[in-house]
Amino acid sequence: MRVLWLSMLEKMLSLYTRCFALWVILGGLAAYFWPAPLGSLRPWLVNCLFALTMFGIGAVLQAEDFRRILQRPGIVLIGTITQYSLMPLVAYAIANAFRLDSQIAVGLILTAAAPGAMSSSVISYLAKADLAYSVSLTTVSTLLAPVATPGLTYLLARSRLEVPVVKMFVEVILLVIVPLFVGFGVRHFFARKVEKIAAVFPAISVTFIVLVCSQTIAKNHANLVQMTGMLVVIGVLMNVLGLVGGYAIAWVFRMDVPQRRSLAIEGGMQNAGLGAVLAMEHFSKEAALPAAVFVFICIITASLLAAYWQRTRPQPLPSLVE
Repeated sequence: MRVLWLSMLEKMLSLYTRCFALWVILGGLAAYFWPAPLGSLRPWLVNCLFALTMFGIGAVLQAEDFRRILQRPGIVLIGTITQYSLMPLVAYAIANAFRLDSQIAVGLILTAAAPGAMSSSVISYLAKADLAYSVSLTTVSTLLAPVATPGLTYLLARSRLEVPVVKMFVEVILLVIVPLFVGFGVRHFFARKVEKIAAVFPAISVTFIVLVCSQTIAKNHANLVQMTGMLVVIGVLMNVLGLVGGYAIAWVFRMDVPQRRSLAIEGGMQNAGLGAVLAMEHFSKEAALPAAVFVFICIITASLLAAYWQRTRPQPLPSLVE
């Protein structure tokens, strides 16, 4: 009987995790129409929630995920460079083309300079893309985030606002790297016990990232009423250019179709939760607006794309960069 209950619980948690896009949308709507409860959350509590999100992600990583990186360094290098060049440059170009307010522009660039979204692996799985490649890219971009995210934000946004690079570096270490490796360590040293409750950790991550993004919307309720239309247009444009650009770069390097899909998804999805936390902490609540809007857009578009790609199982093509 106990085994049966555990099996049912695991299936329920797995279903809950797969419905990530639904919870993001519902959480955002709740924050928009009833902002008071979520808007009252303290910044330190939001930071703790995000750290717990990264702990949950670290707890599902395995040593095999890191071996994949060493086995295919060529395509991982191409993908990582794409992640940390394509979207930040697109955000920079959009900020200048639309002549955005400094706070919004910095928030947009910061969001684009964040590492790959943790939900991208779920989307890659649903899209019949190369899941191992997606996991490798997300892992590498996350490990590089303490340097890449504040560094790119400084390079592209310093003419608009002062960017506290050192403080951002320290905060990304504390919010991302430390809890990620703590979670990985727990999984490694207590493998048997953790394996029994493995489905809990993705569910924890989903729950807390939804809360983080919803809190950002609640905090910016008044501004969203005035700026939602423009931010949606900008967010969709940035997202589409990221998806198309990622696929195009993979095509240029003759990656196979599953890898093209993975790089498209990684190119169009960023860890907007981290962008929102950093923007609120180091700039302003207005600077967190692009991240709050972008998380909804990238989840919805990527889910629709995955539903379309799910209809066919592509045949791998010879790759030039294995």
